[in-house]
Amino acid sequence: MNQYALYHMPDSNYCFATGKKEIVLRLRASADDREIKVFLVYGPKYEYQVRQYETRMYPCCEDGTYQYFETKLSLKDVRLAYIFRIEENGESYYFSEDGVTESYSFPDSFYNFFQMPYINENDMVKTVNWMRSAVFYQIFVDRFNRGDNKKDLSYINMKWGERPTPKSFAGGDLRGIIDKLDYIAELGVNALYLTPIFRSISNHKYDIMDYRTIDPMFGTKDDLKELVQKCHERGIRVVLDAVFNHCSMLCKEFQDVMRKGLKSDYYEWFMINGDYPDPEKMNYECFAACNYMPKFNTAVPAVQEYLTDIGLYWIREADIDGWRLDVSDEVSHDFWRKFRKAVKKEKPDCVIIGESWHDASDFLRGDQFDSIMNYAFTKACLDYFAHDNFNARQMSEKLNNILMRNTSPINDMMFNLLDSHDTHRIYTETGKDKKKVLAALALEAVFPGAMCIYYGTEICMEGGYDPDSRRCFDWDEEDWDKDFMQRVREITGLKKERIIQYGNTRIYSNQDNLIVERILGKEKIILTINMTDEKFSVQKEAENEEKSFITDPGMRHGIYNYGVQ
Repeated sequence: MNQYALYHMPDSNYCFATGKKEIVLRLRASADDREIKVFLVYGPKYEYQVRQYETRMYPCCEDGTYQYFETKLSLKDVRLAYIFRIEENGESYYFSEDGVTESYSFPDSFYNFFQMPYINENDMVKTVNWMRSAVFYQIFVDRFNRGDNKKDLSYINMKWGERPTPKSFAGGDLRGIIDKLDYIAELGVNALYLTPIFRSISNHKYDIMDYRTIDPMFGTKDDLKELVQKCHERGIRVVLDAVFNHCSMLCKEFQDVMRKGLKSDYYEWFMINGDYPDPEKMNYECFAACNYMPKFNTAVPAVQEYLTDIGLYWIREADIDGWRLDVSDEVSHDFWRKFRKAVKKEKPDCVIIGESWHDASDFLRGDQFDSIMNYAFTKACLDYFAHDNFNARQMSEKLNNILMRNTSPINDMMFNLLDSHDTHRIYTETGKDKKKVLAALALEAVFPGAMCIYYGTEICMEGGYDPDSRRCFDWDEEDWDKDFMQRVREITGLKKERIIQYGNTRIYSNQDNLIVERILGKEKIILTINMTDEKFSVQKEAENEEKSFITDPGMRHGIYNYGVQ
């Protein structure tokens, strides 16, 4: 047994409450130690010296390097003490805070057992339940649809459908989205994510001048309120983009500092090395290397209050359903904790989604974000479906590794995506292979959490890196592949199934097949993906299987196969 691979940490993604008296425990071990048996030895904290219970733990997944054992307990006493007993070759070993030992003294266990001291309800991760079934549709507003032809059109500098440049304006707006809500709903979408819509001089509007004003290019506050109302009538939630890491250098607060320097009331709002900010020398912190986007100092109480008030303002004014937080991992934990408390007090099921491209477990403890944009999932899909970097085994291992980063309540809210305004489009990445795109969407649908379709994926829009990934939507239906669109609708329909929303997840490979199972009671949904040219069939493995989705078992799809049963 590789003792160095053993790992457990209380009150983490290895030990977390899923109910007032329910707890999940995990133990990591080497993937090579396949013969070991793991048992949880547990009991009430204040009786543990004299009374213990034991239950077998089984591997829930494997990531190539490690295997993960997991069990769920229902407790009478929420003050839990526990250690692990590991059997190998007929011998027992014990794993506690002292590490691995050949014996264990329960009378002295109060020195070194693992513990969940108490399950405090306000410390639990509370799942935003609608995220379990969410099918998001991300819209880059300037490029989706123009609906208001009475507005000032003088800013538009490209014809609809031309290739965009970083400074192109096509004229899309909120009215254009309102006009296409029936189209969006028919795709099976039940949530919108809009890139920023507040006053800004750019087409992307990540450099915001005024957070309380809808940019006139896009419409008015009344347009936003109408959009949200009509979305809610169709069962569609609306999430807006919050840019709280930085602002535009044209915002009035930064302009005041430009004029007054140290004497400005807003000097401490920004991080300036000198008496005055100097854009040419860029003597202040900013987003990336963009001197026109100065960074907020979110350690300053006045800045925290200012940004939190913006978050609350649009919930109160327009009844929005969530915030996506731009560059969220560069903003202080302290601010996000205060922001979350204020937002959740105002609207408990308002989702908070961070933009983080990496492991963000420190932000996902239930005190800051509900979710992040799951770019780790995006990268895995590119490696498997587009770049041929993964075979089925490697893909299953990577997906398991992603799931083990966080607790299951967080996984149920993860914002899974294949592409976005910040990446190449998935259709282009796969070499315009529609079957691969469908298989990737099917994987996204059955994977725990929300799924997101970037506008135009359903009509096979192409696009390289920004700004090419931000092309105008093609509204000429003669250019659409209606069969492909119907497949997309069938895939999004999977998110309505309770087993997809609440079922346990098992991911593994069988020869060249990637297999994802969702299991709830005696019902099971199985996704099988085969990226080879060999025939395959989807086996009926659940005892009471009654439903068949997407394809009939054994349906053939060109150079590879996928099926969901």
